[in-house]
Amino acid sequence: MAYVRAVGRAFALAAFALLSWFDVLVELVAFALLCLGLVFFLGPAIEWARHRSATVRTLSGRWCGVEVEPPYRPEPPAPERERDGWYRDGNTLYKRAFWISWSRRLTWVMEDPAAQREFSWQLVNPLVTLLLPVFALLGGPVALRGYGHWTRWWLGRRPGAASKIGALRWMHRRLDSLGHQLGIFALSLVLTAFAVWPVALFLVAPPMAARMVRWSRDIANTLRREVGNWTGVRILSPYLPPPPLPTPRPDGLFQVGQQLYEEPWWPMQLSRTRWVLRDRATWRDVLAAVVLPLGSALLALPTAVLVFGGFLGLLDLWIWRPIMATWGVAWPWFSIVGLPEPSDTAGALALTPLALAAFFLGLVPTTFLARRTGEFVRLLLGPTEASRLAQRVERLKQTRSDVTVAQAAELRRIERDLHDGIQSRLVAMGMKLGAVEALVDHDPAAAKRLAAELRSASAEALAELRVLIRGIHPPVLSERGLLDAVRAIALDSPVKAEVTGSLPGRVEEPVEACAYFAVSELLGNAAKHGSRRATIAVAFEDGVLTLTVTDDGPGGANPARGSGLRGIERRLGGFDGRLTLTSPTGGPTRATVEIPCQLDPGPSSPKTSTSSETA
Repeated sequence: MAYVRAVGRAFALAAFALLSWFDVLVELVAFALLCLGLVFFLGPAIEWARHRSATVRTLSGRWCGVEVEPPYRPEPPAPERERDGWYRDGNTLYKRAFWISWSRRLTWVMEDPAAQREFSWQLVNPLVTLLLPVFALLGGPVALRGYGHWTRWWLGRRPGAASKIGALRWMHRRLDSLGHQLGIFALSLVLTAFAVWPVALFLVAPPMAARMVRWSRDIANTLRREVGNWTGVRILSPYLPPPPLPTPRPDGLFQVGQQLYEEPWWPMQLSRTRWVLRDRATWRDVLAAVVLPLGSALLALPTAVLVFGGFLGLLDLWIWRPIMATWGVAWPWFSIVGLPEPSDTAGALALTPLALAAFFLGLVPTTFLARRTGEFVRLLLGPTEASRLAQRVERLKQTRSDVTVAQAAELRRIERDLHDGIQSRLVAMGMKLGAVEALVDHDPAAAKRLAAELRSASAEALAELRVLIRGIHPPVLSERGLLDAVRAIALDSPVKAEVTGSLPGRVEEPVEACAYFAVSELLGNAAKHGSRRATIAVAFEDGVLTLTVTDDGPGGANPARGSGLRGIERRLGGFDGRLTLTSPTGGPTRATVEIPCQLDPGPSSPKTSTSSETA
């Protein structure tokens, strides 16, 4: 009875698996609509396909006896309404929560690694499941249990990289690289679709074209960000800073050349149109939209042909050909590529090494080609020296007032700590000294007790003064340098922290202090939000000091809502530094501090390499 039930369930699973191709078709149509500018369909299509995957996981537990846990990241939180009735997303306000919620959910499904595995499973699983009834006829419940393990490998939680054997880790890394190449090609097609429209609109409606260019810049920035995440090639935004809002004349009118306007709308549109047209990055985006799909396709084509050709060849030899032979139908796959068709098992065995060689030969250069693709994207979409200089000047203008405010607040803090702490203790010690002078002649015992209290109070004042000095400029920075100071922070932190990195010399003292307090604040935030482990990487390259703090906390950090992160940004602004935060819901949180500076590779500051971990 169990044997018959297993065969029936195998046929049911095979029929149900064919519906996955319909899900793939829906997702491809949604992606095509995204390329045409209709962006609201891809996220719901992916989430809709997840319901079928959830059904397969349930059937795997009930019919196959293999429980499969959902692998997805936690869902993003719902937008919260501010006190004034608006919804806030970064520095942008919305009247309704729809756009924020849709944007968060699209980012959630697109950046989840499980979504990529799920799409691959939707393509491959129907082909494999067609053979499940045959295996069920041979093995009964054992075949179903094997299919359950197959499903858990694709749709369940993946083990960490450390638990994979070397061959699987090698193959997984290169398959990921191939997927990243294809992803860059797909995003370049989306960029092409968005970048072509503004060129035509410039001839008809320039203000609308300027708005379309800003939308296409969002797509280009997404491509830059994903290239950095996938290939490690970082690409900064190259666009010139936007123009300021128009200011009225003394009579309340707005002037543009020799024309006056009563409302600021038209002058603002004209200034933004000129800004878009005069920015060379706009036309470089158009050039990239034309060249990038061709270049990325040429870099991905050789490996994709070999990998997919070898994989399809194996399917043809051992799955499709036996099935087609029973129906009397020929499947001329090898004749398409110019090879003889196998007529029996011996011929299939002879061609199997060739298919395997093509598959693995295609995988070998994928990591190298993925990075070359990233460098090609950077060549087309990276910033020029003019845009770097303009961005730096604008950023210094914007942060100048923040630095002044931060310095004034720091001085007030020091003054308050001195007034409320050290000054009060010194006043109390002076009063006790007067009492000692009055008692020393007629009550020496009481004078001795007061002198002992004075000694204790002076020790407490000295300890408080040392804490205050450490908050202004920690002595360990002057004595040991930045790396050892960061290691001291890690040792004192309640989070189990590991510090790695090397510096070829000492950093300038103001930069050391800025980096020190930034790392201290980030570790404090990690401990406050329940993180157990953290890593701190220190590096210096191309005149930029980089400190990366990664923790395993719950994620969801937002600089717009945290005074500590805003304080770090204000402190970094004085050095033209930058804080980059990546904190998806569910973690991990990764904060990167970058400060342009110079090193002093003198004899008193030898190269230091640190790799330490708190106990």
